[in-house]
Amino acid sequence: MKRTVLISAASAVAALVIAAPTASATPHTVHIKGGHTSVTVAPAIAKALLSNGIVPIVTRPGKPSLTTVGDQPTLKATYPVTGGSLTTSPLGGKIKHSGGLKFTNVFNGRSLEVKNFTVDLTKARLTGLVAGTKTRVPVFKLDLSTAHVKLGKHRADATNVTLKLTKEAAGALNTTLKTKVFSTGLTVGTADTRPTF
Repeated sequence: MKRTVLISAASAVAALVIAAPTASATPHTVHIKGGHTSVTVAPAIAKALLSNGIVPIVTRPGKPSLTTVGDQPTLKATYPVTGGSLTTSPLGGKIKHSGGLKFTNVFNGRSLEVKNFTVDLTKARLTGLVAGTKTRVPVFKLDLSTAHVKLGKHRADATNVTLKLTKEAAGALNTTLKTKVFSTGLTVGTADTRPTF
């Protein structure tokens, strides 16, 4: 009798363990209403761009500001979140923004602007629409291993997400601006995103 009870208990525990992943396999989805995302350019990158005549300009409704990282001055750009959705367990989804970033080569007057960024947490990348076209390109790869994520009742915080330039973006910037300053995998800076729902 005792042996039968033990076997039954073990079977029940095993059933719970097997059933648990199935129960949590469907992530909870929330719809984003607002918030903002800030991008902080690494000071060394800001200095390298300016020394090569490349000026990054934040376009509206994005807002530029100056900040410091390790006592070094650099550029910070803040963009309003316009929508999207998030999933939990695991964290994923897309966060949409308005505003853009325009790179201008002051030595030759050539420029390239990407705008209406989408942070894709599922694919770990940030895409942007090339201004004047209908083409959306991957701009940054998101390194989430450095990130700190907090989920609240009406807000999510993902801070210190490392941004690495994609091959597509580096190629487009170098070709359009007639420069060699951009390279694949270049760590441009970090992003902090705080969507509300």
